[in-house]
Amino acid sequence: MPQANSTPVTPIVLSKRLLNKVPEVTIFFWIIKILCTTVGESAADFLNYNLNWGLTLTSVATGVLLAVVLTLQISLKRYVAGVYWLTVALVSVFGTLITDNLTDNLGVPLEVSTIVFSVALGLVFLAWYASEKTLSIHSIYTRRREAFYWLAILVTFALGTATGDLVSEGLGVGYLKTGLLCAGLIAVITIAWRLGLDAVLAFWLAYILTRPLGASIGDLMAQPSSNGGLGLGVTVTSLILLVLIVGIVIYLSVRKPDVIPVPNDPAQLAALDSPETAPHHRQESARTAAIQTVVVLVIVVVVGGAFYAWRTNSLNAEAAAVAPAPTASSASSNSSTQPAAPASPLGDMTAFITITQDTASLLNAGKQSEATARITDLESAWDNAAATLTRRNPDAWHAVDDKIDAVLRELRSTSPNVTTEQTALQALLGQMGA
Repeated sequence: MPQANSTPVTPIVLSKRLLNKVPEVTIFFWIIKILCTTVGESAADFLNYNLNWGLTLTSVATGVLLAVVLTLQISLKRYVAGVYWLTVALVSVFGTLITDNLTDNLGVPLEVSTIVFSVALGLVFLAWYASEKTLSIHSIYTRRREAFYWLAILVTFALGTATGDLVSEGLGVGYLKTGLLCAGLIAVITIAWRLGLDAVLAFWLAYILTRPLGASIGDLMAQPSSNGGLGLGVTVTSLILLVLIVGIVIYLSVRKPDVIPVPNDPAQLAALDSPETAPHHRQESARTAAIQTVVVLVIVVVVGGAFYAWRTNSLNAEAAAVAPAPTASSASSNSSTQPAAPASPLGDMTAFITITQDTASLLNAGKQSEATARITDLESAWDNAAATLTRRNPDAWHAVDDKIDAVLRELRSTSPNVTTEQTALQALLGQMGA
């Protein structure tokens, strides 16, 4: 953890420094950060599904836009609220897409992604501290420190996505419960900080957790009421959150409650780098901060590992308890009055097939909006069952999941085509064994 920086700040260094490039950590910081995370998740879904760009094109377009905005952010000599939070929103989208590409396109397990990004974040912090002798976000007044800052934020979004998806989807906890869990952990971290937890450690722990929390809020707002959501849809949810973000950014730009003043006096400037004198830091030694970090990491590994093992064993037992649906040959010996469930290595797919057939019937009747709403039921049911189904047959699950993604893009497209929609639905039914 950071130690006091005893190196004097010379006039030459002062002449080359910038004004502080990041905002003060206030209640506005956390509110808008969660909103940016939520709207970023919704915006990615809008580009991927509603505009039918697909995951790869969405990633490329977002990456290019992020590069442009990040270049603008770094070129500025002071904190500008609008540019800063636009950068955060784009980093949120791109960091999420990094994990999604690893999972969906490359087949990297979420467990691996979580471990890799955790190690990567640790290495970023080590390199940052080795170079600057501080990790305080109250002293981002050089471009090198800002580069470390944005790299750390990018990795936290990728890590938050991997961890959140692992808990909500991979372990079958669900988005709502995962969001409540993250909110509870953030509350615990806040209390621990009040009681003496190192400010730098507390900040980055909370920062990681706000990503799955924001995703859960977006999911709650967009999902239909039949699935426990508010039924606003991705487009309306994105617009509402965007209006809120713009309103808060305008307030911050006018009132400037989040601007961190940077003194010109070398001694006062050096105090920003010291964990003993930096804002929101307590009088504690680097040794104490290091011990706290090790203790927190041990708790995370032990508790997280125990929960993972317990939940995995439960899901494995659940997956093994239900035998796959009978094949056509074995079903012939059953009573002719009861139709056999479609054969699938994933088990009984009747519920999913029924929703898909309902959607196709609605399209045939010219009820596009109702068909789009009905396919959301399939998305929710499939996500809820994913943790169990993947353990029965990962390859079969991925094959069906890819077809479902194609159906979602077609039905949610801003320019739907009934022919391509029906083709995607028939391909899905065939993959599910109907």
